[in-house]
Amino acid sequence: MGHGGTLDPDATGVLILLVGEATKLSPYLLRHDKEYLATVRLGIVTDTQDLTGRVLGEQDVGELSEETIRAALEKFAGAIRQVPPMFSALHHEGRRLYELARAGQEVAREPRTVTVYQITLEEIALPRLVLSVRCGAGTYIRTLASDLGEALGCGGALERLVRTRVGPFSLEDAISWSELQALRDPDPLWKRLKTPDTALSDWPRLRLGEEEHEGFLNGRACSLPSGQWVTGQMVAVYDPRDEFFAVGRVIPSGLKPERIFHAGAPRTRALPT
Repeated sequence: MGHGGTLDPDATGVLILLVGEATKLSPYLLRHDKEYLATVRLGIVTDTQDLTGRVLGEQDVGELSEETIRAALEKFAGAIRQVPPMFSALHHEGRRLYELARAGQEVAREPRTVTVYQITLEEIALPRLVLSVRCGAGTYIRTLASDLGEALGCGGALERLVRTRVGPFSLEDAISWSELQALRDPDPLWKRLKTPDTALSDWPRLRLGEEEHEGFLNGRACSLPSGQWVTGQMVAVYDPRDEFFAVGRVIPSGLKPERIFHAGAPRTRALPT
């Protein structure tokens, strides 16, 4: 088994689990956009940018108007620059940043461009704000909370975070941890699994004939039907029975195999202990 993206220890919400051959999909899941519901506590600054960290400063929020808050939020929509937090899993000279932070070290981090597709003010209950955020890969909601607090002049930290969607996978369709722990028979869990190509639902798809299918399985590129294909584009590939079996990448001469999925998930009769 594998998973499609970590959550901060105190965050909750959607976590994609990959079973069997579906673990080969993990590199592609990082491209999905994500949605979060975030509670920001204004008037407090911490070393982790959330309320689990050491408090570095506190101040009164004062009378912040809705107009002022909305104006500040507008600056965090679109392509924005973020400095990754020290308490993150990014590497620096072979070590995770959070390992250095826990050892009392701080290193320079280059700002990175991330994309916030939409940021919406859901609720104001000062000193708290509730935001819904739809963003691209690599966006730190903790940093967004901290930067928003700085923009408002009072500081801010993330109080609560729920990931409500990753690509086509939503919280409404997820199985809860308590449900998972209560299972004694694996059959209901197998019935909740989605087919691997669900993760690629926004990709173009191509169905191969018998001869092309055999060649693709053996590592040979195939031709592409006429259309507006772009070199480097990823394609979900199906066999003559219209069953998903591969990921292909468009090259100038056609489509080459990148990942082959040899079998469906084995149906183990017992849950792991």
